[in-house]
Amino acid sequence: MQLDIKTRITFLRNHLQINMRIDTFHPLVSLLISSCVFLVASAQSVPTNKMDQEALLGLKSLISDPSGMLLSWGNGSACTWSRVRCNPRRRISELDLQGLNLVGKISPSIGNLSALRFLYLQNNQFAGEIPEQIGWLGQLQTLNASANILTGNIPAALTNCTNLKTIDLSGNAIFGTLPASLNLLQKLRVLKIARNQLNGSVPPSIGNLSLLSTLDLSTNNLTGTIPYELGHLRQLEYLQLSINNLTGTIPETLYNLSSLSFFAIAKNDLHGKIPSDVGFRLPRLLVFHNCFNRFTGPIPPSLHNVTDIQSIRMSNNHFSGSVPPGLSALRNLVMYNIGFNQIVDNTSILVDLMNCTKLEFIAFDENLIEGILPDSIGNLSSSLTKLYVGGNEISGYIPASIGRLSALTLLNMSYNQLSGGIPLEVGLLKELTMLGLAGNKLSGVIPAEIGDLVKLTKLEMNHNELVAGIPVEFGRLQRVLSLDISSNNLNGNIPASIFLLNSLSSLLNLSHNSLTGALAENIGQLEKIAAIDLSYNFLNGSIPASIGKCQSLQSLSLSRNSLSGVIPDTIGNLKALQTLDLSSNQLSGVIPATLVKMQALRLLNLSMNDLDGLVPNDGIFKEHSIVYLDGNPELCYSNMTCYYIHSSRHRKMSIAIAVGAAAMATITILVGISLLFLPSKWLRNRKAKILDSFMKRSHPLVSYEELSQVTGSFDNINLIGTGGFGSVYKAMLRDGTAVAIKVFDLHKIGALKSWVAECEALRNVRHRNLVKLVTMCASMDFSGNEFRALVYELMSNGSVEDLIHNGRQGENVPRVNADMILSIAIDVATALDYLHNDCGEQIVHCDIKPSNVLLDTDMTAKVGDFGLARLLSPTPAGQDVSSTHGLKGSIGYIPPEYGYGSKPSSKGDVYSYGVMLLAMITGKRPTDPQFGGDMNLEKWVRDGFPHRAHELIDERLRGTTQQQQQQQQQQLTRNNIILPVMEIALSCAMESPDERSTMHDVLCRLKRIREVFLKNHSF
Repeated sequence: MQLDIKTRITFLRNHLQINMRIDTFHPLVSLLISSCVFLVASAQSVPTNKMDQEALLGLKSLISDPSGMLLSWGNGSACTWSRVRCNPRRRISELDLQGLNLVGKISPSIGNLSALRFLYLQNNQFAGEIPEQIGWLGQLQTLNASANILTGNIPAALTNCTNLKTIDLSGNAIFGTLPASLNLLQKLRVLKIARNQLNGSVPPSIGNLSLLSTLDLSTNNLTGTIPYELGHLRQLEYLQLSINNLTGTIPETLYNLSSLSFFAIAKNDLHGKIPSDVGFRLPRLLVFHNCFNRFTGPIPPSLHNVTDIQSIRMSNNHFSGSVPPGLSALRNLVMYNIGFNQIVDNTSILVDLMNCTKLEFIAFDENLIEGILPDSIGNLSSSLTKLYVGGNEISGYIPASIGRLSALTLLNMSYNQLSGGIPLEVGLLKELTMLGLAGNKLSGVIPAEIGDLVKLTKLEMNHNELVAGIPVEFGRLQRVLSLDISSNNLNGNIPASIFLLNSLSSLLNLSHNSLTGALAENIGQLEKIAAIDLSYNFLNGSIPASIGKCQSLQSLSLSRNSLSGVIPDTIGNLKALQTLDLSSNQLSGVIPATLVKMQALRLLNLSMNDLDGLVPNDGIFKEHSIVYLDGNPELCYSNMTCYYIHSSRHRKMSIAIAVGAAAMATITILVGISLLFLPSKWLRNRKAKILDSFMKRSHPLVSYEELSQVTGSFDNINLIGTGGFGSVYKAMLRDGTAVAIKVFDLHKIGALKSWVAECEALRNVRHRNLVKLVTMCASMDFSGNEFRALVYELMSNGSVEDLIHNGRQGENVPRVNADMILSIAIDVATALDYLHNDCGEQIVHCDIKPSNVLLDTDMTAKVGDFGLARLLSPTPAGQDVSSTHGLKGSIGYIPPEYGYGSKPSSKGDVYSYGVMLLAMITGKRPTDPQFGGDMNLEKWVRDGFPHRAHELIDERLRGTTQQQQQQQQQQLTRNNIILPVMEIALSCAMESPDERSTMHDVLCRLKRIREVFLKNHSF
């Protein structure tokens, strides 16, 4: 048998070590063996170098090189190629490909670079999985593949690279769990796997990496608690675990890491109290971030004794009490954020912070801070860029010295009790991009100097007592995205320059003022805007036809004005419009036929006008609950009614002329008007209340621009799932709401119909077991293409599919048990009972399956994905209640009758629900390969029930050891949960719809099971 060179060298070296005692007595033998090793290695150096060269060419073959930096590869020796460095033995020891914009995959041939010590692949567009062959690189010390679009699991073979000191895989789309064998990398000092999609828990074995100085696992989907073993990392300087789904308290051991300088656990679900002596125990701490958790108690006083600290970020917790003394001693402080807590203090905080000359960020908004702003506020750090003091109880005026904070990019003082005028010196803050003064008692005129803030993107001065006109100088705000000066006492015309702000893409709100005059024709310049609200003013004239050019408009409200003329046909061009309110004006003429074609429209209010003619009977006009037309007496709903109204009016005029009873006619008309006026006024107020109620229930509109921004231009890093009609991205909206954004691919047949169906189904439903629809977006993208998206609450624990199936593949998801099965079954049954019986119009989901049932932080199950849902209308007995044919649902969960052409029904949901319960209990998918021919999941369970039921139950419910099996068997008989639930599932999955239970009956039976369990096992 012939051995390769590497094996032979290893054999000779080992033989030499085993016979070390021979060296003492036989130096010639030792010299001979060493010479053999050298000669063999030298003889094979050329082939080994050639193997390096071939490995690089294999890597190059799978990538494109737009910059041409790799053109030299293939010419001469590999050691002369660009971005390649060799060791003295002419072996490749460093490969630096960072920042070349390379596109492609990492070739498995990279594993043949056996002498490689440093591998830099960051800031490219490498896709696909990291090859397992990377585990062959036994000499590797640094692996940096960050900022790519890599996917798949972290290869377990990576732990074979025992010389690794740095691993940086951040900023990819890597998923899966962390290898438990990480503790084998005993030389590891830097571990960064942030901004990926890792799940499972943090392996306690990381605590064995005694040399680790940097640990960054932020922005993943990690669950469970922080292992106390991390407290063994005595050399740890940087710990970043932010933006995961971690729970529990912070282990006390972490506060003993005296070398720690960066400590971030923000945006998890951690709780408890922070030790009062944390500052003494972490003397080198420079950054302390733990926002968006649930910590209670006072701010640790010792934290202000860490005089070198640079960043304190403790927002969105439940801290109470006052700010401890010592702020003025933190001379190196750059960020101080205690916003969104329950801090009770006064504005002297700002005086203490004036000694912190490096401060760039101050936030104590949404607390209970009171007092007046110090006149010396302008003495804060000249480096200050963001100042958040809104949502408190601060009173008094805004000091003129505020104008000295020339570096400010954000100033938010909204929702306090500030009074007096807006100082002219605000106009000196030339770097401002956001100015928030809303919800105060500010009075006087709006300074024209605000027009000098040409970098502003957001201006909020609504809900104050400002007077006079809107400054013409606002026309200089050419970067503004949102402008809200509603609910003041402003008067005069709307400057035409406002409508030239074509940067406006979010909101223009001038409502609830006393503005007059006609709307300028150039309102059509606002092509990117999502919402315009000019209601509750005294505007007159007609609605400009140019309004039809606002192609991104989702909401338009011109109600409660004195607008006249006809409704322009061009409004029908607004394909993204969801809300149109033109009520309480003096509009006349017919309802434009173009309104019928507006598929995105979800509210149309044309009430209290002078419209006439025939009301359309198609499109949105079929939905009487969302169309308001009352207060237009000349409107008619059929040709016969129109004829009668016209004839009646003609006869009245003829009689009046023939008889000549002008006086009597006048009196009659006056009396008629008087009689009509009272109910009309009542109806107007009533409809206004209904509309106000609807608008209060509605969520703020969101633009395509915002969705694109918060998802990183819909980057795959934020992709959490794909479906038949589009993709789902996780994101954080600008208001801090964690959401899942479902983007529809309108190129796919049925996608738009699915979007409409989901909107229709969720328009009026509200239930704790339905995934909450936060808002929606029907707009245009930056290329002018139609864009549709639904924004849902983010469900942090994935789906039931993940729970019952992916968990079987080794993922560290919560352990499935009988109680959990029952809880999920009740949650889903509650949701379906509500949809079928209690939400007004009966709704059939049509696609109940484990992947459409999502789990929140508390493991509450919620039904989602209404893309196939159908609204069912009552019909005479014996008739099918659906108006839609076709096979609806997912393979394995589709009721048998749908396959024979039956229409969707509530009994179809019951069948799908029953199959889902069986999948949860057995751990098998309906599409399992063992099912075929006449056999399916339901028949397989029914054949074994009840005598062999225990054999059908998922092994995780039965247990894996004998003791666990005994305990689980006792639980099955004692708690009486799984077998009754299985029986209910079978009653739901009957082949005949008439033999199936109703969801209401199912829910009652499940609740009785829970009541019996709680009664028998109360403590």
